[in-house]
Amino acid sequence: MLVRRLRSTFPALSRRWQTTASNTAIESPSAGGHSSSVASSQLFRMTRESALRTPGISWQDEESDRNIVGGRETRKMNLYQAVRDALSIALAKDDSAVIFGEDIAFGGVFRCTMGLAEEFGRERVFNTPLTEQGIAGFGIGLASMGHTAIAEIQFADYIFPAFDQLVNEAAKFRYRSGGHFSIGGLTVRTPTMAVGHGGLYHSQSPEGFFMGASGLKVVIPRSPIQCKGLLLSAIRDPNPVIFMEPKVLYRSAVEQVPIDDFALPLSRAEILIPGSDLTVLTWGTPVYHCEYALRLLNSPPPSLAPLIPPSLRSAKVELIDLRTILPWDIETVVESVRKTKRLVIVHEAGMTGGVGGEIAAEVGKRAFLRLDAPVRRITGWDVPAGLQFEKFNMPDAVRILDGIMETLSY
Repeated sequence: MLVRRLRSTFPALSRRWQTTASNTAIESPSAGGHSSSVASSQLFRMTRESALRTPGISWQDEESDRNIVGGRETRKMNLYQAVRDALSIALAKDDSAVIFGEDIAFGGVFRCTMGLAEEFGRERVFNTPLTEQGIAGFGIGLASMGHTAIAEIQFADYIFPAFDQLVNEAAKFRYRSGGHFSIGGLTVRTPTMAVGHGGLYHSQSPEGFFMGASGLKVVIPRSPIQCKGLLLSAIRDPNPVIFMEPKVLYRSAVEQVPIDDFALPLSRAEILIPGSDLTVLTWGTPVYHCEYALRLLNSPPPSLAPLIPPSLRSAKVELIDLRTILPWDIETVVESVRKTKRLVIVHEAGMTGGVGGEIAAEVGKRAFLRLDAPVRRITGWDVPAGLQFEKFNMPDAVRILDGIMETLSY
């Protein structure tokens, strides 16, 4: 609706929206991995006090009273530094922990393991051959022998050669042994989602392919605090976990992060912005595009004001970060939809076979009579991501705003 009207009714405005930053324009991420909606986000915890009071945080140190926050310190970190911090804690506290993957001994492509080999030894942090199937299989073997195996697949786009090992072996290991054996010590880290210029093989979001793999957990964090806490929880969880890190956030997502050992709960969504008129559910990078879309809805810039009815600007939209994709937090999502009576799901992966379809079906089963509008999915298109067209494949703030307006007006 809004996109079509921008193009047909205001063609000049449409061109300005795509090219001019002076009117709060949506701009494509730059080659440096920066995103305007991330940079302007109000969701980051930029003070020590707010960081130490992150909802759901659980301190994992040996102090008698773990709930004490006085005396704890934070440090400004971006997301890749938070990953490195979590991995350092895991190695320091667990002598059986090892980290391995392609090029990780010198820091990896995104520098997430920088310095760990020198700090903990190359027998615990080491490179592997370029074989994703071998990395996953090696991790399964290590975990089955009682080790904490932390593997890295260099890009989520290349996790498919490991698909057989992860789905047919890792996911079924405990079940096929009748509960006698476990590989809960396996965690597979991998960078995911788009950066605006990754093209066919460095921009995919493959989380939906694992939705039918009972026995696995799939986690996608949105920020440095979330990344550190969820990664430590994933490493210590008694189930194999695929931990997908949105790569555009490695450097653009920055906040104060507690330096102590802490955990955040898996399989529990977080309500970031409370609301009563519509629920927006998302995860990873689109969290910030959704937040930006809500700001545009409530306070549209002059260029968009004629296209957003005043009656919709006061809508109170609830924004939820799903965080754990499998198994996902059905209760929190359904409770929110029963309250707001409308649901918009946003993810970067294509619509067909995407996670949004499973969520929409479950919400329809549990809250059908409470819905005032069909569940709306705003996703990447069902096409490969192609370099200069990648911006148009991702669900940006304009497309999200358009879907919110249509759902509110249904």
